Amino acid sequence: MARPKSIRAPTTASLPNNLRIPSATPSLIKSFGRLSRQALLDLVFQWLDDRNARSFPPYLERDEPENADDDELSPYPAAKTIEDVRTAYQDLQDRKGGKREVIDRILEGDWRHGITLRQLAMVDLRYMEDHPASLRWTAFELTRIGVDGARSTISQPDTSACIPRIHAATFLSNLQQQISPLVKAHYHLTRSSTLPLTFLRIFVTTSPYQSPRQPPDALLDSARVMYVAFPDSCPFIYTSIAAAAASGTKPPAAAHAAATDPRSLQRIVRDAVPKALSRPHARYALAATSLAAKSLPALLALRGHGRSNAANGAFSIFADAVLEGSPLDPRPSQTVSPAEHFRQDADADTGGGQENDVPTKGESPATHATKKRKLAVHARFGTTGTLSSAPLDRLDVRLLDRVAGAVDADADADADAGPNADAETDDSTQPTLSLTFSGVDVVAGLRRLADLGVVNAERMPSWMTGEEAVSVAVVRRGKRVVRDGG
Repeated sequence: MARPKSIRAPTTASLPNNLRIPSATPSLIKSFGRLSRQALLDLVFQWLDDRNARSFPPYLERDEPENADDDELSPYPAAKTIEDVRTAYQDLQDRKGGKREVIDRILEGDWRHGITLRQLAMVDLRYMEDHPASLRWTAFELTRIGVDGARSTISQPDTSACIPRIHAATFLSNLQQQISPLVKAHYHLTRSSTLPLTFLRIFVTTSPYQSPRQPPDALLDSARVMYVAFPDSCPFIYTSIAAAAASGTKPPAAAHAAATDPRSLQRIVRDAVPKALSRPHARYALAATSLAAKSLPALLALRGHGRSNAANGAFSIFADAVLEGSPLDPRPSQTVSPAEHFRQDADADTGGGQENDVPTKGESPATHATKKRKLAVHARFGTTGTLSSAPLDRLDVRLLDRVAGAVDADADADADAGPNADAETDDSTQPTLSLTFSGVDVVAGLRRLADLGVVNAERMPSWMTGEEAVSVAVVRRGKRVVRDGG
């Protein structure tokens, strides 16, 4: 009797944690090789812990098939117990050596039967923890959707708005229900060991089946990995695509699929996250904040549970406790005024002590100009900027205004166009000029230019002094235009 053909049906279940990648996959060596020797050993000891040994079992003698002679030729014979495996890695830690011997023992010895998706996720997250600037993160704000469909910002003082509570199992179940009709994914939720936030790693594959028939390298494709970070006690989330940090690498042939396109992946996850957080009579959506940075501490400082972007630039003197009181407090303060504080700093830098705009007797015009410029820089940038606690590595600006020569040339055309000319101009979204500032700390660099007199600090817009805490700006008529697209 002929054996019936097996039937593989699609399923909405997520990829299991114990789905193994063959240890001989070349991409595994590259993934493990990104970690330091000590980081690899730390992960191995975590896998061999009594609480995790069932989830990450090493290859032991009892797992060998009968009449197998391969183990006699292997440089890493199978151990009898898990304690023997721990002892072997403890010996590696006690002596010096390279990380390649640790990788070889993992892939060719104790986990020769394969690396699970959960182990791979732990490797990626450990690399991200050790290299905080390896990814570019985008901040989004959770907004409450009312009964009438209107959105209200959670950070605004609204008694009906509250930060949603996240129960890990329920949230992942809801997220799976939102994503499973589109792509099949693997989820790994873990707590950061250094920052007050929780990471969610999402790996997607185009196959709708539980065990996809695809090359093992596809399970290590960084273009299919997305990270979501949930900071503690604040209405913001951060998202990042792992492939965005890779330089010079091309995605595989299947990368043209919607599930592996970075923008499509971001859109799928960003649409699913607020729905997974929603519950009856409490629906949420995500709103752009025009802030992206490589530094997670910078995002926590600017879009976190602290003061957010309400006290940057000149207002930082109050948030950093340089001055007591508040700029809105009508009561007289016994401490020095903000203007006097900035003037004292400028005088200390230049050796002066006068408040007049006219140079005093014996003071050169150059010295007076320097002192006046220092005062303007302190007044615009505040206490931050020189050694910023929230550095922005990039600032993208799009100017929508026409250039000066074009304004004069088109003046008659605008007059003939009638009262709707301004409306048509305002609706234009094509930038006349695009600027990109990049570096270790863009705001500190702009402050340095103001210190040197290259730019006029008094005429700088607030989004250049760090007061608005944005990394993306669309400018029309000298003012930043707030857009939903961030």
